[in-house]
Amino acid sequence: MQNNAYGFGKKIPLPYLEAIEQTKAALKEQGFGILTEIDMKKTLKEKRGVDFRPYTILGACNPPLAHQAITAELDVGLLLPCNVIVYEDEGGSVVKIMDPEAIMKMSDIPALADMAKNAKTLLQKAIDSLPD
Repeated sequence: MQNNAYGFGKKIPLPYLEAIEQTKAALKEQGFGILTEIDMKKTLKEKRGVDFRPYTILGACNPPLAHQAITAELDVGLLLPCNVIVYEDEGGSVVKIMDPEAIMKMSDIPALADMAKNAKTLLQKAIDSLPD
């Protein structure tokens, strides 16, 4: 699975709906709750009349880390929560997570860099716990 400058993830051998549930469980194990869940397939059909593959955006939040971040910089809420995508792909699903270190590089506040590093470690553990 190719990662990019703003996210990381992997392809997993699970059907789409099961991939969403296992991703949520993996995030929960690392202290993240799901604040938002956007069904892009449904939204694009309703708003644009177009068909799209099953694709969900999850807004994941770790309350202690979020509190640390907004305490260090009130406006950093513009960059929260951490987005996680799950989409159907041939033979399984893809799960990718926004890289908090990449996103927090927009700020020069050291406390945000530390928080982002901690968040990335937890998010990587969640990805690593999903089946290969």
